[in-house]
Amino acid sequence: MASQTNESTTRGERARSAAPAFDTPESFEIAARSAPDELSHVTSVVCIPTFRRPDMLEATLRSLAGQKGGHDFAVIVVENEGIERAGAARASALLADGLFKGLVIVEPRQGNCKAYNAAWRCALTRFPALEQILGIDDDEEADPGWLDALITAARTAPADLFGGSVTPVFADDSRAWLSAHPVFRSHYGTSGPVPMLYSSANYLIRRDVLDKLGFPFLDESFDFTGGGDTDFFTRAKAAGFRFWWVQEAAQRETMPKRRSEFDWIHARGLRNGAISAAIERRQNPGPGGRLRVLAKSLVLLAASVPRGLALGTRTRSALIGLYHAQVALGRLMSEFGVTNEQYRKPEKN
Repeated sequence: MASQTNESTTRGERARSAAPAFDTPESFEIAARSAPDELSHVTSVVCIPTFRRPDMLEATLRSLAGQKGGHDFAVIVVENEGIERAGAARASALLADGLFKGLVIVEPRQGNCKAYNAAWRCALTRFPALEQILGIDDDEEADPGWLDALITAARTAPADLFGGSVTPVFADDSRAWLSAHPVFRSHYGTSGPVPMLYSSANYLIRRDVLDKLGFPFLDESFDFTGGGDTDFFTRAKAAGFRFWWVQEAAQRETMPKRRSEFDWIHARGLRNGAISAAIERRQNPGPGGRLRVLAKSLVLLAASVPRGLALGTRTRSALIGLYHAQVALGRLMSEFGVTNEQYRKPEKN
């Protein structure tokens, strides 16, 4: 325990003494903020990207206000809609009412990765005592023990990046069986070390990771396809950082009716395949590497038949059983430059 305490102290001192330097000017503006002296000693900052969902954003913020454990933390809301800015207006009013402390910023350049980059950069430059950033999306609500579970794990576990469970809540109750589908199911179900994380829906990342990987943290070429988070985690793994799953750090995600429809689920399967192939091509540059990725895609396509039958039988759903074939097809389509930009119109996502 003494070694863990010393490590935590050293990490805190390093965070306080670090002076982040960026080669480019900030792309975001500050819409509202707490007094600097309220933020100067905060070590944990929760980042929330938002786009045209002010009511859901308020529900997210209220779930954070209900966190147990007595931890001191701040929030950065990053509005990614630069015209109407409904989310920024709602969050600014709630900040003024004292629901949370932190900042509300506006990143007017639309893009999922741009929003995360703005929030993480803001955290590094406005919180001198920063030790870790956490994240939740504006269509999610955190269970009361979410923050405590992640911070407790970060204090004790030998890892650098932490993820938690996300349970889908379907607007159409009759479609709740879809929670068994891979596009809705969390990657892990038991707390402990894991090979890697894949989603930024629920995370805690130590500051050291951001300092090592550098800015821009997420590759903005993934802005509208998604996958910038998986690419980031892949690079973190290559840099030697370790991953940990915290099943108790639970969130609930609202699933509107459109996300339970075949077209959306099919598009998400294709997208997941395209993202995986794109990241593998980055790791395997050159003609030889591209051939290896293509060969893997063909193998996955062949294997998708028995794998799909097994998955469909286990879940008693032909729709769910199609997933492996959709992923393989998406990988092959990406070889010809065909990608699904599901985030191009976030209001339809």
